[in-house]
Amino acid sequence: MVDKKEYLDPQTLSKLEGLQLRARKIIEGYVAGPHRSPYHGFSIEFTQHRQYVPGDDLRHVDWKVFGRTDKVYLKQYEEETNLVSYVLLDTSESMLYQGVKSPLSKLEYAKCIAASLSYLVLQQQDSIGLATFDSDIRHLVQPSGQPSHLQQLLHVLEQSPGEKKTSIGPLFHDLAERYRKRGIVIILSDLFDDPKSILAGIKHLRHRQHDVIVFQILDVDEREFPFKQMTRFRGLEHWPDRTTDPRQVRQIYLREMDNFLRQIQIGCRGQQVDYVPLLTNQPLDIALSSYLAGRRVQKT
Repeated sequence: MVDKKEYLDPQTLSKLEGLQLRARKIIEGYVAGPHRSPYHGFSIEFTQHRQYVPGDDLRHVDWKVFGRTDKVYLKQYEEETNLVSYVLLDTSESMLYQGVKSPLSKLEYAKCIAASLSYLVLQQQDSIGLATFDSDIRHLVQPSGQPSHLQQLLHVLEQSPGEKKTSIGPLFHDLAERYRKRGIVIILSDLFDDPKSILAGIKHLRHRQHDVIVFQILDVDEREFPFKQMTRFRGLEHWPDRTTDPRQVRQIYLREMDNFLRQIQIGCRGQQVDYVPLLTNQPLDIALSSYLAGRRVQKT
């Protein structure tokens, strides 16, 4: 087994491991134990017949066999029970933003979510993969359920700086074609791109019958725009720097931000996609456990 200390500096290692431990304590109680397959019913691959017993679903009775033998048999199919998850992590430059009220940048916050969920999925002996992206796919780690797979995922997370402009929609189309085995797609991004393009990419993932969860990660400054003095705003993702009086643009900014978030939220819900807005000043372990607890109730 590869020692992850070869890959992670002590500060980063401590941060990730500490978050995993907190997340495990709070979240594992909700998701531990035998999980149900996320795909209800029977799959399409027939394996054998078995005799009917009271309480069985009559929809799966083989009526042709009944007509020939006067005995009731059910068609049995091979059901896929191993859960596959795919984490899509936005590593574009805008994810580097960190306001004074936030202990982590958006990218660090997203990396911690990715690390925690990877840890929990592997603890359940399920499989998880990872794709990092900005204007292109930077790393693509295929799903695996091996416990040692966590070391590879943490290594890739540490190798994912935010540098480029994002291009979300086209990349989702690309990944929808690559991910042929249906599973849970977990998107970690601020989604700072054209909403129509993003939602079209998500629609493609849903067309592939993936269950999609969108964690939209914002800094509290981006949501509340608390600036009051003349400020020089640094341009990210190739936008120029701007010096302005924030009091003059605050109302316009908040209105545009509300419209943007509303488009994403309505678009996700219209496609039966879980939409989870998160601010980087929120305690992550509580936010994750609350969401997963609610998800479990909805899915049972």
